[in-house]
Amino acid sequence: MIPDIKISDYNYNLPDDFIARYPLAQRDQSRLLVYRQGTIVDDHFYHLPNYLPEGALMVFNNTKVIQARLHFRKPQGALIEVFLLEPHQPADYEQMFQSQGCCSWHCLVGNLKKWKQGSLARAIEVGEHRFDLSATLVTQAVGQATPVVQFTWDAPVSFADILDSIGELPIPPYLNRATEESDKTTYQTVYSRIKGSVAAPTAGLHFTPAVLSAIDQSGIERTEVTLHVGAGTFRPVKSESVAEHPMHSEHISVGLGTIEALLRHEARAIAVGTTSVRTLESLYYIGSKLLRQPDIDPSLLTVDQWEPYDPETSEPTPMQAMQALHDYMTSHQLTTFHTDTRIIIVPGYKYHIVQMLVTNFHQPQSTLLLLVSALLGGERWKDLYAHALSSGYRFLSYGDSSLLIP
Repeated sequence: MIPDIKISDYNYNLPDDFIARYPLAQRDQSRLLVYRQGTIVDDHFYHLPNYLPEGALMVFNNTKVIQARLHFRKPQGALIEVFLLEPHQPADYEQMFQSQGCCSWHCLVGNLKKWKQGSLARAIEVGEHRFDLSATLVTQAVGQATPVVQFTWDAPVSFADILDSIGELPIPPYLNRATEESDKTTYQTVYSRIKGSVAAPTAGLHFTPAVLSAIDQSGIERTEVTLHVGAGTFRPVKSESVAEHPMHSEHISVGLGTIEALLRHEARAIAVGTTSVRTLESLYYIGSKLLRQPDIDPSLLTVDQWEPYDPETSEPTPMQAMQALHDYMTSHQLTTFHTDTRIIIVPGYKYHIVQMLVTNFHQPQSTLLLLVSALLGGERWKDLYAHALSSGYRFLSYGDSSLLIP
């Protein structure tokens, strides 16, 4: 049953000067608000390991932000911005970035009314190669709301090389500033590895090698998942009822080693960021499907937006669900499981795997704030945010951090 939630109930006043425009010079010097079952402690992020239980499992999203904004100019002078969203052909991220000569993406196009047909081109230089990159607007793919743009070039360089050369890192629009050279480093986590996101998993921006080392020394196991963050993460909930908000689809991939780590830890984990939350909780529902339908078509092993709220769906234990996914991967000789998720986590959701959450402070009336509210229960998020505002915490992507223990 889809919960009846009014987004106006998840509003709060966020003064503009509380939004961090830039990160701190030292990542782990950011402040840390620790919320534990109703009590709040103010600290600094480098002390995070002190609050984590020994023997726990911590899950990080290792996605890497790509330089997803490309600019072209029409012969008549109009500037066209092409914002890469997700691969179209080839659809696989790794194959896409290795592509040479041709590829296509689902994109947002700025100033689209000025580009109805034809190709745009710009001269670029990658290493010793000088060539033209051509962009052609093709017919929108069936079932897709965004246009597809085909890129072609005649040089022995990969599309990843092209993005590194002329792409612009897409920092969040609410920063109200242009991307700067420093953002190429500060808007990536220190453990980012897998290219594909158009926004950073910002909870991870506070971690430094020193903090990660202290976590290891505290007897906490670390593992990684990949969720490529889409532009939908910035999409506000515009409908009065959350039930009418369309959740965006995002690609996730999880290695067999991560599933085995979850099984070693009774399918319980500390999630770093809301993207890790959505990945872990999606895995639960995929495992549940496999228990109900062992011979299910692999293309159906996805998670729809409101699937967790279906009263007809049986709920196995998290361990049963993870064991089913582990058995599926081993029987199909899969070292990595790939799928898409549109899961939305709102008040009324029952968490299955995530026990604790490291996260930043989120925008009013956002799906991320709904996720936090669902974890804490009731209106506890209001106490948390009221304390953060009254105590001068820095908000949003480059802001401070919190550890939430419901």
